[in-house]
Amino acid sequence: MSELFDAIDALIASASPLPPPAERERLRKAHGLTQDQVAKALKVRRPTVVSWESGKTEPRPPQREAYARLLEKLAELYPADAAVPGQVASPESVGAATEVRPLSAGPAAEPDTGPQSVSAPASTTDVVPDRSAGITTRVSRRPATQRAIPKPAPVPAAADPRYANGPLGVLDGDGSLYCVGGLVLDCPARTIPALVDWTLTDTHLGAPRLHPSGKDADPLIVLTAAAAVRLGLPERLEDRRGLRLPGDHKVVKQITKAKWQLTRRGFGPWARIYRPATDGRRQCVQFAVLPWGALDSRSWGTTDQLDPADIAGVLGMYATRVITPRGSTAVSGLETMTALRPPTRPVRDEDAGTWVSGPLPGSLTDQVDPAPVEAPDEHPIVAALYPRTHRRTPGEVLDEEAYEWTRDPQLLTDAECTRAFAVGIDVNTAFLAAANRLVLGLGAPVHLTQPVFDKKSPGSWLVDLSAIELDPRLPSPFTPHGTRPEGPAWYATPTVAYAAELIDTYKLPVTIRPREAWIRIESGPYLDPWYKHLAEAYKQTMADLGVVSGMTETEFLAAMETHKQTDPAVAAVLSAIKSTVKGGIGKLRERPQGTGYKFGERWPALERPTWRPDIRAAVISTARVNMHRKLLKTALATQTAPAPSGHLTLDEDALLPIALLSDCAVYLSDGPSPLDVLPRTADGKPAPGTFRLGVSPGMVKHEGTQEMLWAVQMLDEGHNPARHIKGTDAAIDGE
Repeated sequence: MSELFDAIDALIASASPLPPPAERERLRKAHGLTQDQVAKALKVRRPTVVSWESGKTEPRPPQREAYARLLEKLAELYPADAAVPGQVASPESVGAATEVRPLSAGPAAEPDTGPQSVSAPASTTDVVPDRSAGITTRVSRRPATQRAIPKPAPVPAAADPRYANGPLGVLDGDGSLYCVGGLVLDCPARTIPALVDWTLTDTHLGAPRLHPSGKDADPLIVLTAAAAVRLGLPERLEDRRGLRLPGDHKVVKQITKAKWQLTRRGFGPWARIYRPATDGRRQCVQFAVLPWGALDSRSWGTTDQLDPADIAGVLGMYATRVITPRGSTAVSGLETMTALRPPTRPVRDEDAGTWVSGPLPGSLTDQVDPAPVEAPDEHPIVAALYPRTHRRTPGEVLDEEAYEWTRDPQLLTDAECTRAFAVGIDVNTAFLAAANRLVLGLGAPVHLTQPVFDKKSPGSWLVDLSAIELDPRLPSPFTPHGTRPEGPAWYATPTVAYAAELIDTYKLPVTIRPREAWIRIESGPYLDPWYKHLAEAYKQTMADLGVVSGMTETEFLAAMETHKQTDPAVAAVLSAIKSTVKGGIGKLRERPQGTGYKFGERWPALERPTWRPDIRAAVISTARVNMHRKLLKTALATQTAPAPSGHLTLDEDALLPIALLSDCAVYLSDGPSPLDVLPRTADGKPAPGTFRLGVSPGMVKHEGTQEMLWAVQMLDEGHNPARHIKGTDAAIDGE
């Protein structure tokens, strides 16, 4: 008889009702479950769950009954016609348990009715029952208060229901958490630990990973000055060197008592509070404290002075297009590299029948030490070779830096001195453009003696390039100061490859014979995803400011004259993106920080797989030789007679720069516009290989124009006109 009952149970189980495939996926994601987790629970393979959710196959007993039960329970928690806790819901969908009432109609504050009250302008308000916590969380969508600048375009909420309210929120002193798109949540928390708990359970903040093998972005809570005071934080950090709260501060004690942890950098302008992951689920909240200088004005302008809703708009746009900020834009630039190319991926261990962590091909998977010539002076490898007072020569250290060069004023021609203007042109995101398709080393360096140069091998080469003679009015492409090398020196692969290109193209009587090399055997275009991601973010943000691809040169120049005034908030996002590029490259060779560091000791950054001074050198080298290639092509396109074979001496008609600063070049011109400078073909098109006006990375824009006499005076006084061609100091402006 029992066998008959078992058969009947199996028959019933085989017909267990299941929701449609799309609903199965929705319910799983609503609870934050992965397909791997479901597969493990039901003792099937992940592709089986994928097939069930796509409708290609249907589950069979005994898994069908268990799967049906799982979906039934999830449907009770997340009904299709009800809002997820923390999301905005319409009064009709919330039901009788929902109280709907308007907020104060105007800037005046409401009477204080407890932790759930919000002082705000008029808005639409919804109250969403939180079944798990037994409390009611009120959310609203309301217009920002009166702003001095336009608000960035709304940032759409994440498609992942776990992060339905976007990547971040800005908390004000009245407990209002301003999220992207005008959403405002009422925060009841009065302490940092309570705020962490509330953020992780009630806000639905965060962002999906940028790579399938990466990690989701943790929620970011930005604290205004009023919010910091509300939570017991000081208005100003007393530790101006370490930039962190002391360990005995009451807030740090609260965090420890609640069994949360701080990262090694402690509670400073950027802080991370976490508990170790359990069952593969992260528990971490990031904080940015505005009154402590979390948003550097060189990158973000005056963003920290905006209303909370506008700050959320600016940071939300950046988070959606680049990454949720985790520190300075330099830190975010480096984090974006890792997010797009994680060091590891899940690998199936067939013997154990489990998934383990394995290296991801094409990524930086292990920490490796640099070659001695690539390391800065304070690195332990270098400190062991030379005394601290030793100044390394070009034959002992790799010196690949951006251009800072001025022409000797004695080399100005008579024709140049009759011109009326100095015109600066600037390469758009030059370091980003240099990263495109750049082959980089992925592993540890290997030392070679008397090697044959191979442009496909990334690394550093000791070679004498002093025999390559160029016109003295042009900077040398081999040194950042533009002076001709005096003997053997270390160069990154792109620099030596450009030397070989000059020799082959112009039949120069020079042979490249490296004496030594440090090369990487394993290589690949590590930065390609980073380039594509940030280039798209840059172009999309420029388009928001009215500058798009396909414009005529005249339209482009006109749009660039006013683009930062079109929407200053979006302009702040643009500034942050550009800082992310430069800062991210700089972080690849982060120097020691803090007063406790002793010369010759290791510092924390050295333990990262992304501490790679050789990659930084390769990018900067590529940007510099790209600039020189355009300078040379421009000169050759404007001189009267072609350069004779065997040397690169140019005639007096050639258009040559008078100053360079990184990605900016200054030319003397008869007119004030770049259109008066840049050479054209007979049919009016830009001369091949020269600078081209446009919005894409690697193209150029107008940097500024001054009078010719101003530029010549700058040269005579030993100043660089490229630094001041805009009328300000480019370094102070973050350029």
